[in-house]
Amino acid sequence: MPVGVPKVPFLNPNPEPEPDSAVEEIDSMEEKATWVDLYNRLYRQRLLFLGQDLEEEIANTIVGLMIYLSIEDPYWNQTLYINSIGGLVFPGLAVYDTINFVPPDVKTVCLGIAASMASVILIGGTVTERCAFPNARVMIHQPRVEDFDDRSSELGFEGETLLYLRDCVAQIYVQRTNKPDWVIAVDLERDTFMSTAEAINYGIIDGVYVCEDEDEE
Repeated sequence: MPVGVPKVPFLNPNPEPEPDSAVEEIDSMEEKATWVDLYNRLYRQRLLFLGQDLEEEIANTIVGLMIYLSIEDPYWNQTLYINSIGGLVFPGLAVYDTINFVPPDVKTVCLGIAASMASVILIGGTVTERCAFPNARVMIHQPRVEDFDDRSSELGFEGETLLYLRDCVAQIYVQRTNKPDWVIAVDLERDTFMSTAEAINYGIIDGVYVCEDEDEE
């Protein structure tokens, strides 16, 4: 069984003179194709993934890709798939701010779970373009001291900083859901899990992906 990220063929889209026959064309395509890892291939189609704990490295990778792809083509919309239990606050805010900074629309899609700061990224997608798969779950809560690990002493975090971050996250939910401050404050004081239907009613997502057969029924 293969280990690690699988490799897939990628054909450079730059046009070249067409071969004389269909057989030559197939041979030519195979020669031109290069093997790249799966996620490398997908991001060329503007499909990005957050599928692990939210830390600096993965956040910087997503931010870098969003900015690079928006420079390459500012009109080609991007999609960010999310399956994460959350993580550190500042990396999460970095991704959230970048979603709202780049010119293209960014669709956010939850598959599995979007919890904690991952739910902040989910709600940060372009309004009307925030979706989830039917069995996905969303969880919201306040930023917690544990999110900083031992960095509090290293960076001199104080109580005021934590209070600021809590207010910052709360205001994101308020602005994006249009719910009163007090409702958000109450729901953030505990781990609040939501089904896709509940997340739609809450204003975190705008729709649910369904298979075509169910849609036809």
